[in-house]
Amino acid sequence: MTLSHKYTFGKVTYDLRSRTHIMGILNVTPDSFSDGGAYFRSEDAVQHGLRMVEEGADFIDVGGESTRPGSDAITVEEELRRVLPVIEQLTKRVDVPISIDTYKSEVAGQALNAGAVIVNDITGLHGDTNMVNVIAQHHASVVLMHIKGMPKTMQEHPHYENLLEEICSHLNEGIQKAQQKGIEQIIVDPGIGFGKTLEHNLEIIRELKTFQRFGYPVLVGPSRKTFLGKILDLPVTERLEGTAAAVAISIMNGANVIRVHDVKEMKRVAKVVDTVNNAK
Repeated sequence: MTLSHKYTFGKVTYDLRSRTHIMGILNVTPDSFSDGGAYFRSEDAVQHGLRMVEEGADFIDVGGESTRPGSDAITVEEELRRVLPVIEQLTKRVDVPISIDTYKSEVAGQALNAGAVIVNDITGLHGDTNMVNVIAQHHASVVLMHIKGMPKTMQEHPHYENLLEEICSHLNEGIQKAQQKGIEQIIVDPGIGFGKTLEHNLEIIRELKTFQRFGYPVLVGPSRKTFLGKILDLPVTERLEGTAAAVAISIMNGANVIRVHDVKEMKRVAKVVDTVNNAK
């Protein structure tokens, strides 16, 4: 299946096949695994978002609830309190598309009203049954991610009979739901670190081309994750080089969008890999 990778997000149009696009992570949380608390104040979050745009981010992904392993859910009201001021300010100041990282349809709807144009749903439309309707009503784009379980318990002995086929089945169900509602701009994410062991994550990165079968752009998010810490025996603050290696391999293996904390550095990594891939 071959579908167009030329997507329009608000004021910009990207050909996601022409080069690797960078999604900057903006956690407006006190407890995210990597940078929890660093940008919890709205003013700090907005400034960090602007900085990532200056560093070359093609998207800013705003999240108000930590989805690290073992994390607890927060209320819709608290999530909205965290993300809406940031989205409202960023959309006034940059043309870069804003994504809302949420699995709650009410949060998604209000974030889209505030100027976001993409919903990044970690459940891949398998959670909140109204999510697909909200996305369709707003003519928004969607990132469909695979997760096994939910963040609170997802890393408690995750097991698969056939890892790649189970992920593809999950993604395909989400794609069917989106297509039935007329949602055209879909991106798929195999969900590195979300209900996966070290070995599962390595297999996903090695076999990323598997997820091209749907004809949609592939997003991966290896940034600073636990599997890198296990390989390197290093804390989250010292995983830059490991992230760079994972990003490079992911791009070589077919990723179109990379979701990262360190935009400036990973933009450079992507440029080198893209140059190698496009060399004749």
